[in-house]
Amino acid sequence: MRCKPFLLAMLSAIAAPVIAAGIPTLQEVSVSTVGQSLAGVADSASEGTITARQLANRPLLRPAEVMEAVPGMIVTQHSGDGKANQYFLRGFNLDHGSDFATHLMGMPVNMVSHAHGQGYMDLNFLIPELVGSIKYRKGVYAAEEGDLAVTGSGSIDYLRKLDKSFVDIGLGQHNYRRLVAAGSHQLGELSLLGAVEVAGNDGPWDQPEKLGKNNVVLRLSSGSTSNGFALTGMAYQADWTATEHVPERAMASGEISRYGALSATDGGKTHRYSLSGELAKTTESGASKANLYVIDYALNLYSAPSGFINGEQGDQHEQADERTVWGGQGSHTWFLGADWRDTELMAGVQLRHDRIGKVGLYTTENRQRTGTVREERIEETAVAALFEARTQWTDWLRSSLGLRHDQVSAKATALGGLFNMDNGGNASAGQTSPKLAITLGPFDLLGKTEFYANWGHGFHSNDARGATARTNPQDGSAVTAVPLIVKAKGSEIGLRAAPLPGWNSSLALWQMELDSELVFIGDEGVTEPKGASRRHGVEWSNYITPADGWIVDADLAWSQARFKEPNPDNGGRHVPNAIPLTASIGISADNGGAWFGGVRLRHLGAYALEESATHKSTAFWMTNLKAGYRISPNLQVSLDVLNLFDKKANDIEYWGGACTRSETLAGTCGGGIDGRLVHPLEPRTLRVGLRASF
Repeated sequence: MRCKPFLLAMLSAIAAPVIAAGIPTLQEVSVSTVGQSLAGVADSASEGTITARQLANRPLLRPAEVMEAVPGMIVTQHSGDGKANQYFLRGFNLDHGSDFATHLMGMPVNMVSHAHGQGYMDLNFLIPELVGSIKYRKGVYAAEEGDLAVTGSGSIDYLRKLDKSFVDIGLGQHNYRRLVAAGSHQLGELSLLGAVEVAGNDGPWDQPEKLGKNNVVLRLSSGSTSNGFALTGMAYQADWTATEHVPERAMASGEISRYGALSATDGGKTHRYSLSGELAKTTESGASKANLYVIDYALNLYSAPSGFINGEQGDQHEQADERTVWGGQGSHTWFLGADWRDTELMAGVQLRHDRIGKVGLYTTENRQRTGTVREERIEETAVAALFEARTQWTDWLRSSLGLRHDQVSAKATALGGLFNMDNGGNASAGQTSPKLAITLGPFDLLGKTEFYANWGHGFHSNDARGATARTNPQDGSAVTAVPLIVKAKGSEIGLRAAPLPGWNSSLALWQMELDSELVFIGDEGVTEPKGASRRHGVEWSNYITPADGWIVDADLAWSQARFKEPNPDNGGRHVPNAIPLTASIGISADNGGAWFGGVRLRHLGAYALEESATHKSTAFWMTNLKAGYRISPNLQVSLDVLNLFDKKANDIEYWGGACTRSETLAGTCGGGIDGRLVHPLEPRTLRVGLRASF
């Protein structure tokens, strides 16, 4: 594991008294969903906080599935488990994270101008046992949310100390093994938390995944998130062999099995090393928060999603990304008091700089480079100023008025590629985004009930290579550069109520317009225009605590996603891979006695695979189970049964061109055969855990 000198320098810089912590919600009261209503706290019907208690008994196949605790979000995988997951929310195929902005302890997770795709959000470095909370917002209504937060945002925070240190050993089918050791120690007023994770897995695939990952976290803190500081160092690295999505017809013909692969050497390696610092101070008159961070990141990803279109040697390519990300954010909130109707006035700034030393697309064979399609060096900087005023006009009316201005600039320099050397240059764009939230209530109707109206503008940035493009790096044909910023506009109305004791329910009706579905296609090295789109939908979320230690959550989300103009080839307006219906229900029980556990059911509705919706995916339900027993206060065993009923369905389905080896050898491939591309759900999988606490 390497550690660059500038990281050590940054640690000493952060340790100095430079105010640090992520930009908070203006309201200093924690937005929580554990046994209490959000009435009087929240600014919308679609925001909240997931706590460690809610995650404790949640069966997880992969670390990023903690994000499925966000109502309506779906997390899947179409490749190896070292690659970023596939995410879906509010009628968006978020691909690997575009249009949902995620931060961990103030550090951005999404990567802009990434080798594989804009907004690439790899959460495989998460250690779920350390997650203290996930604060989420949907829509474009909060001033502190900027680039990529079109569907919403998630802010993950790790615990500052543990009640008990522990060692957790997990073993399971398909050579699954995992060791997590974590503990915390008090040094006077300081808390020192450390954790180490070592894990591996082959998966059910005919071609063993050989996933290996190492993870280290070290955190020094004092106080709380509103009054205190924290310094955090993290190091993560992983390598794996992938079974990519494959043509469904290859399984049907028997050329490969259900868990077979077309390519033997797909997969990759990645690392993420980071240092971050937070400091916050709250008084009767105001609150200040800020944070600084630096991230050293790299990825080498090998894949052949089209199989053997270009010959029996295969279509494998490598996407490589090496970068340093640094930045910070700071804000101050003034509590103006009763004379100003208890207005909270916030002003803040945000800065992010990506220094991408090399980002490229290369043709490869068995992970050996055979040619360069494109290779660039990119410098990208994003700066934002934000303001928000939150006012309690009467005991039943409050408002939040926000304004932010973003400025994004990028410089791309072509380093390689036969048809790529004319690309590159400078691009910049800015946007001013107004935000408005109005809350009526709480009223004594169905318990404490509030009504919300939200409206706002937002955006996502495009890949810098698309914004400075002149030629197609594949063949040298002329292309038109795309905007660096794509505007979004959204609104929603909603309500929050407590119909019965222990039951909190929220309902939101929303709509979103996006100027362009432009996406940088990392597999081809080009930006593909998709046109403007419009989405709308409804979400119903419920949180119920029927008895001590019991939690029931149930969510239902429906949406419709359409392009404003029909596809000229098939006349369709459906947005491909936009899931129209999702539902989930979870039950967990833990009253501190001997037995504990949880069960979760998740439904994915059928979605269009292409614009005409002639071809659709297959809808399905899936169930995961967790059961545990405490042998003593310091020793417990658990069993996770993932895909409890061994459902034969697909984690993801696409429609596209690909060829198998036999089709190429038979001369029937041509330029590729359009068809259904699938990545199956993993079969029923058992994992046993043993935890010793001390």
